[in-house]
Amino acid sequence: MSDPLAGLLSALDLTDTGARTREDIFTGHSQWQPHGRVFGGQVLAQALIAAQRTLPAERAAHSMHGYFLRPGSLDLPITFSVDRIHDGRSFSTRRTQAYQDGMPILSMIASFQDPDAGLDHQVDMPDDIPDPESLPTAAEVLKGFDHPIAKAWAYERPFDIRHVPTPIYLTVEGRNVAHQAVWLKTVSAMPDDENLHRAALVFASDFTIQESVIRRHGLPWVTPGLKVASLDHAMWLHRFGRADEWNLYVQESPNAVGGRGLAQGRIYSRSGVLLASVAQEIMVRVP
Repeated sequence: MSDPLAGLLSALDLTDTGARTREDIFTGHSQWQPHGRVFGGQVLAQALIAAQRTLPAERAAHSMHGYFLRPGSLDLPITFSVDRIHDGRSFSTRRTQAYQDGMPILSMIASFQDPDAGLDHQVDMPDDIPDPESLPTAAEVLKGFDHPIAKAWAYERPFDIRHVPTPIYLTVEGRNVAHQAVWLKTVSAMPDDENLHRAALVFASDFTIQESVIRRHGLPWVTPGLKVASLDHAMWLHRFGRADEWNLYVQESPNAVGGRGLAQGRIYSRSGVLLASVAQEIMVRVP
């Protein structure tokens, strides 16, 4: 793909087929992935866009909870059905189901709110994080590593992702700790559409958060037989931030048991504004 961000924006530009049941119906396609499956962050972002299409633009998402039910295929379109569960004076609730071949691959419920004043506080951003410009890109880290997934991570993701302290693509350096951070932003500028930036941030929230689990156990991504899959994903969108500017994604894993690992994260703007909180449980299997 010559322009991965254009591919993401195209995937988020869902088609309203005009079909209606009791629900609103949209369709979308997927970005190419080297492993042949739909990226979870993509279908989450698309589900959010589908729900937002049934609401005024100013009533924006503040929370979403999704379950990944089946792997999605890149070869099939995705159908999104949106159930308008509730519309109140300030809040709306939507349930979005994503289908392929008539089978659900994702179920998500999201809540939306009109702008409102109220109490305001946040946890501060860590102050010991190096600037993103001082860190290597994925392309620099993976240079010379001839593998389709490595090439995709290096050149075909719509986000520039830089790890703190170091990535775990090939090795886990230093102590086996259950925390890390990444700087991320889209590889080029995005349109001035706040809801599109929110969806792009949802897309990016599924990158690397699983690594806090496997880093704790000294497992790089190249570990033979390692299998990782997202089970569910929750996200709270606190404040607006642009996805095409540097944001810091702080990640940690408080628990792993029974073949599952829990990962949590916070996303800050470069200026230290807390934009979002994230939680995800994954399936992780090691031979």
